[in-house]
Amino acid sequence: MTVRIRKLDVALGGRPVLRGVSLDAPAGSWTAVIGPNGAGKSTLLRAVLGLVPSEGAITVAGEDLQALKPRRRSQLIAYAPQSPNVPVGMTVFDYTLLGRSPYIPHLGRESAADRVITAKVIDRLDLTEFAARPLVELSGGERQRAVLARALAQQTPVLLLDEPTTALDIGHQQQVMELVDQLRISDELTVVTTIHDLSLAAQYADDLVLLSHGRVAAAGPPDEVLTRATVEEHFDARVSVAPGPAGRPILSLERP
Repeated sequence: MTVRIRKLDVALGGRPVLRGVSLDAPAGSWTAVIGPNGAGKSTLLRAVLGLVPSEGAITVAGEDLQALKPRRRSQLIAYAPQSPNVPVGMTVFDYTLLGRSPYIPHLGRESAADRVITAKVIDRLDLTEFAARPLVELSGGERQRAVLARALAQQTPVLLLDEPTTALDIGHQQQVMELVDQLRISDELTVVTTIHDLSLAAQYADDLVLLSHGRVAAAGPPDEVLTRATVEEHFDARVSVAPGPAGRPILSLERP
């Protein structure tokens, strides 16, 4: 399902964070939101989720998200936060089962079908051997897969990921990005992710949206957004940019 954002404004504590942000994430695509620290990347995802007040228009497949009740919104959009709050001792299975919350009646409890869906998602992400283990005991890469599992258990057409590779080594970064791409293709998901690593964004996303000072500074395919001049202007970094596989840009730092 297509996600459309039009003229989105967000102010936190009276301070403008996002100003007139517009973007399209076509159905089945991967859109990466990039930008320097403090640009408003995570705030953008939180606005889509309805976690912060906003002005403007946000739609999924034509449905006005701001007019929807939280339960219905959670049936359209799943979210994997950068640093999830996990109750002490919660197992991988129980954490993943939380993804079924939008389908459980008020004051009700999960059904046998919810538990089956949860078990299938855990198996699909190769977490079955960790299902009964507390989440806090997992490695960084394993924990990130568990966070994805909870989001996938919601069975939504749209997946929002906030910095999914933060604090992972290069091998686990690649594994997580490959997994997200495989799930996007197999489940026909629309993926919107914030990401700090420009090289990873360039290699995996269909389109990039560059936020700077709360505004969209550039948007489009990676080779159009990640130019040497753009990176230098908005990230204050000197880089060389060369075409890689399929024309996707590869960035290398240059010493002053």
